[in-house]
Amino acid sequence: MINEEPRRVEVDGFKVAGFSVRTKNSDEFNPEKARLPLLWEQFFSSGLAQTISHRLENEPIFGVYSHYESDEMGHYNVTAGLDSSNETNALELNQVEVMKGCYLVFESQGAFPDCVVQTWERIWTYFQHNDLYKRAFQSDFELYSGPNQIAIYIGICSREDLK
Repeated sequence: MINEEPRRVEVDGFKVAGFSVRTKNSDEFNPEKARLPLLWEQFFSSGLAQTISHRLENEPIFGVYSHYESDEMGHYNVTAGLDSSNETNALELNQVEVMKGCYLVFESQGAFPDCVVQTWERIWTYFQHNDLYKRAFQSDFELYSGPNQIAIYIGICSREDLK
């Protein structure tokens, strides 16, 4: 089930701690170069969710996209982790900040990872044909709130702000 229209929300900045890789989309489409499956495997096999002391049982897992080289064609970092806004980094994990600002939220449900790939395809199509918003390429994030549930938050700026 897919909610076709994204919704616009304001997000307060927060921090996520976890494991990170630097990659680009063209590498992720090549199974021999793809780094994201290994990143998520590292996250789930590490037991990180159990080591963050303040984490609640149903707290979401994040995939944060940051440090964009340019646009969706350039390199970027992805951090698979948990909200660490109130946690010290005693575990020496990578920390990334989700920037405060305006985001469009694309929600979907389905089997992982197909659901995630399909949602990103919707996002790319949306921004190719959208005249109102432009991607900011500062921070975007995937929020996994339960089995087979994803919301992808895309940082935006109004095209009017760019003039």
